[in-house]
Amino acid sequence: MSNNIESHLVENRVFPPSEEFSRNARIKSFEEYKAKWEASIKDPQAFWAAEASELHWFKPWNQVLKWEEPHAQWFIGGEINASYNCLDRHLSTDRRNKAAIIFEGEPGDKRTLTYHQLHREVCRFANVLKRNGVKKGDRVLIYMPMIPEAIIAMQAVVRIGAIHTVVFGGFSSDSIRDRLNDAGATVVITADGGYRRGAIVPLKKNVDEALKDGNHSCKRVIVFRRANIDIHIEEGRDVWWHRELEYVNADCPAEPVDSEHPLFILYTSGSTGKPKGILHTTGGYLTGAYTTTKYIFDIRESDVYWCTADVGWITGHTYATYGALLNGATTVIYEGAPNWPENDRFWKIVEEYGVTILYTAPTAIRAFIKWGDEWPKKHDLSSLRLLGTVGEPINPEAWMWFYNVIGGGRCPIVD
Repeated sequence: MSNNIESHLVENRVFPPSEEFSRNARIKSFEEYKAKWEASIKDPQAFWAAEASELHWFKPWNQVLKWEEPHAQWFIGGEINASYNCLDRHLSTDRRNKAAIIFEGEPGDKRTLTYHQLHREVCRFANVLKRNGVKKGDRVLIYMPMIPEAIIAMQAVVRIGAIHTVVFGGFSSDSIRDRLNDAGATVVITADGGYRRGAIVPLKKNVDEALKDGNHSCKRVIVFRRANIDIHIEEGRDVWWHRELEYVNADCPAEPVDSEHPLFILYTSGSTGKPKGILHTTGGYLTGAYTTTKYIFDIRESDVYWCTADVGWITGHTYATYGALLNGATTVIYEGAPNWPENDRFWKIVEEYGVTILYTAPTAIRAFIKWGDEWPKKHDLSSLRLLGTVGEPINPEAWMWFYNVIGGGRCPIVD
C-alpha cells in the first residue's frame, strides 16, 4: 500500500442503498438523479418553476429568474408568505392533525404540537407581535433555547411580513448587541433561561446586559417563561409572553409579501472577524429549502425527522424548521446536550420517538465514537432508514462508524 499523501485522499468504496430503499425513494437511481440535475442545468427556469409551483402563491410570478451578476432575483412579481406555506396549506389535508413538532427538553419534559396546534400558536403570537408594535418590514431579534417557542416566534414574525434575525442561545451579550444594532431590530424575543448540561443559561440576563447602555433600537423585550428563574423586568420595555397571550385571539391571516421581500438576516459566527449579516429573501429561499429537503432526505408522510442543528445556525433554519414544515414533516426538537445526563441521550430519543431520518454533524459523530459503542448499542435504532451529515467534511472512519453502528449497515448517508 502506498504511503504518499495522494493515496490517503482517494476513497473508492461504494455503498449502494438497498433495493427496497431505491424502489420507494423519490429519486430511485443515480441515472434518475443525473437526468434531474441535467434538466436543472439546461433549463433552470423551467426546473425551478415546477418546484415553486408546489408551494402556495397569493399572486403568480411573471419571471422566474433575473440574474445580473452578482445579484439574482427569483419569481419576480410573485407574492407569497412563508408561514402560510409551512402551516396553513397543510390544514386542508390529512396533515392537519399530524405531529408537526415533537419536543423534548433537557430536563425530560415533552410536548407534541400538531399542524393545527402549531398554526394556532403561531397566529396567537403573531397577534402579540402586532400588539407590541411590530409591522411589516420590521426586524425582530430572537434569542431562545431550542424549544417550540423558538420556531413559533420565527413563524409568527414572517407571518406578518416582518424579518427575523436569530442569535444562537450560546452566544454572549456582546453578540446580541452587535447583531441587534446592525439589523436595527426593534423587538427582542427571549426566555428567562434555557437548559444546557444540567445548568441554566441566563438568556434574559444576557439580553439585559446587551441593552444596558441604551444605545440601541430595541423598544420591547418579550420573555417566555422556560426555566422559572428570577429575572429583572424593566417596566415599559419588558413583557411576559404568557401574559401577552391573554389579550389576543388566534385569528391572524398571513400577510402576502413580494417574492423578494426579506425573510431573515442570519449572521456569520464572527470567529474570523466582524459578524456579517446574510440576507435571505422569501420566494427563492422557500423554494430551495422545500426542494432540497424533499429530495435529499427523501421525506415522506410516515417519517419522523430529526435535524439536530440549533435554529441559531443556517442548518437549523433551513432543515430543522422551514424545509421540514414546508414538506409537512414531523420534526424533532431537542433542547440540550447530547451527553446529558448520560452519553446515550440522542439514542434514547431516536428509540422513543421512532426517528427515521437523523441529520447531525461529523464533530458530534466523532464525539459519539469517543464515548464508546456501548451507548448506542443499549438502544433499538432499527427505525432509522436514512442518515445525514452536515457542516464540515466527514472523515472515512467517522462515516463508517455512523453507517455501521448507528445505521446498522442499511441506511444511506446523505451530505
